[in-house]
Amino acid sequence: MAQFDLPLDELREYRSASAEPEDFDAFWAKTLQETREHDLDARFEPVETPLKTVKVYDVTFAGFGGHPVKGWLTLAAWANSALPTVVEFVGYGGGRGLSHTHLLWASAGFAHFVMDTRGQGSAWGGGETPDPVGSAPAYPGYMTRGIDAPENYYYRRVFTDGVRAVEAARSHPLVDAERVAAVGGSQGGGITIAVGGLVPDLAAIAPDVPFLCDFPRATTLTDRHPYREIGNYLKTHRGRTEDVLRTLSYFDGVHFAARGRAPALFSVALEDQTCPPSTIFAAFNAWDHEDKKIEVYDFNDHEGGGPYQEAAKLAWLPAHL
Repeated sequence: MAQFDLPLDELREYRSASAEPEDFDAFWAKTLQETREHDLDARFEPVETPLKTVKVYDVTFAGFGGHPVKGWLTLAAWANSALPTVVEFVGYGGGRGLSHTHLLWASAGFAHFVMDTRGQGSAWGGGETPDPVGSAPAYPGYMTRGIDAPENYYYRRVFTDGVRAVEAARSHPLVDAERVAAVGGSQGGGITIAVGGLVPDLAAIAPDVPFLCDFPRATTLTDRHPYREIGNYLKTHRGRTEDVLRTLSYFDGVHFAARGRAPALFSVALEDQTCPPSTIFAAFNAWDHEDKKIEVYDFNDHEGGGPYQEAAKLAWLPAHL
């Protein structure tokens, strides 16, 4: 597939038409306040693995509604003092996977906390965190679960879990609470941007080819899933477009980006039909910190930079942590 979105010079100036709700900050302040009424109850259980260079902890913490959320904490076997830490969020349909699969950041000298995504983890990278909240009628997938109202929407729970994941990571004695970065690709990139807007004192964020940005454009520009789930829902629920876009506006990465307070390294692929380039630039251009950059992969689809972007992050993050 050739490049299909705006030319690169226009992408660098592009701004989303997504309308920010007047009560956006109040909505999220109330959500987090209600969640913090539940004890974080972060537990770290050592895991026996055949790995010699790292130690791994099986993590459980209380996320949205006090619901238990799983994760892994992986760090160098020699670690005996607080380390700079990378909190990672995973892509759509995936879970935290197996305990031996998260070696990159620990091998580079970071503590690495990966969050399981509630209700996911059956398409790849198995998950162990259920989502106990029900939903009104929805299209198969996650994009329309609870889309009848912002209070019910699935990603309200996921983004809140993401904030609590940072809090859980910071509670461990081998994590330097002042040197924590959030990273993730695709859905994980979208969660990263949301967490970056909700947690004001992160040291850095690095979202790769992020999903969940600029919903008004994404839902009309690409027919790939997962965005297409929204179009398929509206195909059945005729006349609901305005209501759906209102709900989605509380979860649009563009609005979280406007509240970003940390240095940021984004990536984008110009042939990406899953997360169109303009939607990613919409969030990048809105990111409210002068120390930001975006790596552009001209002829790549949703795989983005892959290992090249990993190398870019490994070179960039240490200066900010």
